[in-house]
Amino acid sequence: MSAVLQERLPVSDVESRRTRRREQLSAVVRYTILIAVGLLMLYPLIWLVGASFKSNAEIFTEIGFWPSHFSLQAYAKGWKTSTEYTFATYFLNSFAIIIPRIAVTVVSCVLVAYAFARFDFWGKKVLFGVMVASMMLPHIILRVPQYLMFKEFGWLDTYLPLIVPSAFATDTFFVFLLVQFLRGIPRDMEEAALIDGCNALQLLWHILVPLLKPAIISVVVFQFIWTMNDFMGPLIYLSSVENYPVSLALKMSIGATEEVEWASVIAISVVALLPSVLIFFMAQRHFIEGATSSGIKG
Repeated sequence: MSAVLQERLPVSDVESRRTRRREQLSAVVRYTILIAVGLLMLYPLIWLVGASFKSNAEIFTEIGFWPSHFSLQAYAKGWKTSTEYTFATYFLNSFAIIIPRIAVTVVSCVLVAYAFARFDFWGKKVLFGVMVASMMLPHIILRVPQYLMFKEFGWLDTYLPLIVPSAFATDTFFVFLLVQFLRGIPRDMEEAALIDGCNALQLLWHILVPLLKPAIISVVVFQFIWTMNDFMGPLIYLSSVENYPVSLALKMSIGATEEVEWASVIAISVVALLPSVLIFFMAQRHFIEGATSSGIKG
């Protein structure tokens, strides 16, 4: 019996080594493909960063991303702009739109999602269906009536048309995301809080909002990036250069002169990317948790 076992052990060791080798080879192939695809997808961004240190002539003569000489001249020149304002003014203008818009978006969307997820009222299913259908509506078709309405209000060339609509939960994607997240939260704690005497708003503030933290952070990250990148809204409603956000200022720096200083435009584009990238990485853990818990990925 012992002799048979001694004959079988080497065979099993050989098979084990083969299996381990196949797994290692598979891992090497898998990671090689992933790294290659990752580099391919990141190359435009890598090229953008490299080109920001090149001269205007070198951008169109060298295909590689590595500059022959590192120079910060494009950053300094692009930051000053061709107007009397620097990009510091335009960044402050962007944050003057983004911060209040995020605040009103979070408050309004949490309240509306709470109503849809936890209360029964007449027409609830129809209203929820209308809200979901409005997510498919192209925003461009609302521009003309909204422009006429805000013109009557005297809100043109102010930030109000870019902020106030969000106070009425018009960002329906966020409402849908929060409803999905709320539906995944068990009601045991809420029932205990109701027995202890909490009313609906106290229950929302003390019980549900802490549990909604990952979803709320997802809303903040999405709204920050989308508002920072919004070009059409400020283009329609803002006419004074001193009120321009970064997105309009970048376009203005391209069309201000006949000969475009692409090095400066690319350098400021890199700077404009930084706030969104920083916000994403600071909130990455909660953002991914919120997106996956609500069943909305990608």
